[in-house]
Amino acid sequence: MRYFTVLLFLLFSLSVTAQDNPIIQKVTGTIVNDNTLMPIANANVINVNKVKGAVTNSKGFFELEVSVSDTLHISILGYQSLRIRVTNDWLKNGTAKIMLTEKAIALEEVIVKKYDLTGYLEVDTKLIPDKENYRYSISGLPQAYEAGESSPNAFTRVLGSIFNPADMLYNFFGKKPKELKKLKAMKKDDTVRNLLESKFDRETISVLLGVDKKEIAEILQRCNYSESFIKTANDLQIMDAISDCYEQYKVLKKN
Repeated sequence: MRYFTVLLFLLFSLSVTAQDNPIIQKVTGTIVNDNTLMPIANANVINVNKVKGAVTNSKGFFELEVSVSDTLHISILGYQSLRIRVTNDWLKNGTAKIMLTEKAIALEEVIVKKYDLTGYLEVDTKLIPDKENYRYSISGLPQAYEAGESSPNAFTRVLGSIFNPADMLYNFFGKKPKELKKLKAMKKDDTVRNLLESKFDRETISVLLGVDKKEIAEILQRCNYSESFIKTANDLQIMDAISDCYEQYKVLKKN
C-alpha cells in the first residue's frame, strides 16, 4: 500500500510538471492569399504565449517554436490579421496552409500642413507653440525622455494608483502579471522587436498584453506620457514606455 501511494505521488508530480512545462515543438505553415492562393512573403507570425516570432519567406513558409494550445497572431500590411490556435492535429499532420484576406483600403484626405499659417511672420509666430511635449524613448536605454515641460505630478500619479483600487494603473498592473512579464520577452526576440518598430497601430501590443487599444493610450496618459508621444510613437517605443512605467510602479509598490 505504501509503494502504491508513492507511485501515485510520483505520477501526480510528473503530471503537474508536464502542465507547468509543456512540450516545445516546431510548427510549420504556409500563408497564402485566400483569393489568388499566391504565397504571402514577409508576413509576421507571433506566438502570443511564448512571445516568439517568425517571418514568412518568398514562398509564404514559416517555422516557429510552439506548444499545443498556443495562439499564433498573423499580420501583414494590407491583410486582415488572423489568430489561430496550435492543435495536436496540426503538429501531427505537418505543414498547414493558412489563408489571409486582403483589406479594402480607402485613402483618406491628407493634410500636409499642421498649422493654418497666414504668411505674416509676426502673426504666425504666435500661432505655432514654442513648446510641445514630445517624448522620445530610445530602445535599450532605461528611461524615456520628453522634450518640453514635464508634469510635476508624474510621481504622485503613479504612486497614487498603488493605493487606489479604482485607478487604471492599479487595475492593469495588478491583474495582468503574466502579460506584463511578456514585456521583457518582447525585447529579446528580434523578430518581435523589428515588427513593433515598423508598426504604429498598437494591434500587436494589444494582442500580447490582452488589452484594448484605447486602454493602451489611457495607461500611457496615467504614466505621464504626452498626447503627442502617444499618437506619434511606434509600437516599440510604446512597449518600452509601458515597460518603464511598470518597473516604476513595482519599485514604488515594493517600498
